[in-house]
Amino acid sequence: MLVLHRRAGKTVLAINQLIKWVMTCELDRARGAYIAPLYRQAKSIAWDYLQFYCRPIPGAEFNQAELRVDLPGGGRIQLFGADNPDSLRGLYFDGVVIDEVAQIAPNLWPEIIRPAIADRKGKVLFLGTPKGRNYFYDLYNTVRLDDTWLVEVHKASETGILDPDELEAARATMSEDTYAQEFECSWTAAIKGTYYGDLINKAREEGRICRLPVETSVPVQTFWDLGRNDSTSIWFMQRVGAEHRFIDYYECNGEGLHHYAKVLKDRGYLYGEHYLPHDVEVTELTTNRNRREVLEDLGVRPVRVVPRVREIGEGIEQVRQKLASCWFDEAKCDAGIRCLENYRKDWDETRQVFRSTPRHDEFSHGADAFRMFGQGYAGGRGWDAAMKPNEMSKRRSEKLRPGLKPSVKWVV
Repeated sequence: MLVLHRRAGKTVLAINQLIKWVMTCELDRARGAYIAPLYRQAKSIAWDYLQFYCRPIPGAEFNQAELRVDLPGGGRIQLFGADNPDSLRGLYFDGVVIDEVAQIAPNLWPEIIRPAIADRKGKVLFLGTPKGRNYFYDLYNTVRLDDTWLVEVHKASETGILDPDELEAARATMSEDTYAQEFECSWTAAIKGTYYGDLINKAREEGRICRLPVETSVPVQTFWDLGRNDSTSIWFMQRVGAEHRFIDYYECNGEGLHHYAKVLKDRGYLYGEHYLPHDVEVTELTTNRNRREVLEDLGVRPVRVVPRVREIGEGIEQVRQKLASCWFDEAKCDAGIRCLENYRKDWDETRQVFRSTPRHDEFSHGADAFRMFGQGYAGGRGWDAAMKPNEMSKRRSEKLRPGLKPSVKWVV
């Protein structure tokens, strides 16, 4: 695994390493693969290099349609995209390069590539520049402690590949976070396009990401994002003075509401209120009940249904305004913190610009659950204070009008 700064020559290294592996392989019909995050990236980044460095080899044949080079002795090198993992299933490899690992799905290596090299004891080279604390970061921290791996980090300030004047010019035109990430291989620099990355970094700098004690006499509020076919996320928070202390985080996939009610019970906290998104009140056709009613029957009460905002950007801004008062337990909230620092705008590949909407990925569930805190929690000023004026009026009228069943249960 090589962690390299931008313009360090990753692709040239990747192609030449593959050629060496395939040409020196002692097994018949050697196979090499270069894998980029997208197939179109593999074509635009690596195809020209593959042709250039293979052209001097007598007998090399090029297949433009399949981005493939057939080498003497039956060897072959082909380019792939991780966006089509099925194209890699059923193949075997003697050498694989996975480029820009930070943008690759976490299941590619253990589920597809690792089995594909097993019988031939193939080699794998991971290349990339950090892009936050994501799968690449986790893999790096795992393999750097393994003696069977070679792991190196090469920063622009150390390699001497780029002219110092060019680095200074780049630093002058880029944000400090972007420069630290792209040229100094920083794992904690805020990713471009993130909503909260800069604020999470500030919390880290100010010591607000640390080990937090649990105040046994202070109620714990929970904030949820409910998933049906994907993850459900829950944040656990205590209000102590002016501080919002997030003492725990839980996320799971494919479980029913009974599971999450048991998680809350097993945590053993003294609970206050449970803030859930508006769709918790959607009635299930099969049971004629909604999930709020099910949760309350399971002992998760009182449930507070957070009003829906007109645009998701409003909720994001409410979170940004409150993050300065937030503290996080660095151990129990680590997965949730990663969700916040990696939650970012969607990228338009065609126009090469950020869209105004968030990207839906493995980090969005934890961020959506945290948004229930931003939108719904009034900071000790009472539940009504967290609502919009029209929502307050509606709920109060429901409470006072005789014969009308309220849409939420009121606790006095």
